[in-house]
Amino acid sequence: MSLPACPKCNSEYTYQDADLLICPECSHEWKEGEQGQADEQTIIKDAVGNFLVDGDTVTVIKDLKIKGSSSVVKVGTKVKNIRLVADSSDGHDIDCKIDGIGQMKLKSEFVKKA
Repeated sequence: MSLPACPKCNSEYTYQDADLLICPECSHEWKEGEQGQADEQTIIKDAVGNFLVDGDTVTVIKDLKIKGSSSVVKVGTKVKNIRLVADSSDGHDIDCKIDGIGQMKLKSEFVKKA
């Protein structure tokens, strides 16, 4: 019996657990009859191509100036428990809280999965 590819990332390494199919690459879960009804959530990758999911910890790979402030998010800053924002018109697809700075949005192209 051949299992279908993941409808979210098209990985062929899916496996079955009870009545769910699971993708080990992007952690997407779906029921067998739902493969044509993939989540419309955009796949978000970091600067080196790793898949990001809610709750991940990432590291900033470039000094980022904060608009309207003299503060800077330095290279190597760890950001824990990120939340992905799929429909962002300005490209800021990560919502997070950075210690010492507060709540802000980041672009996934400037972070690397820790």
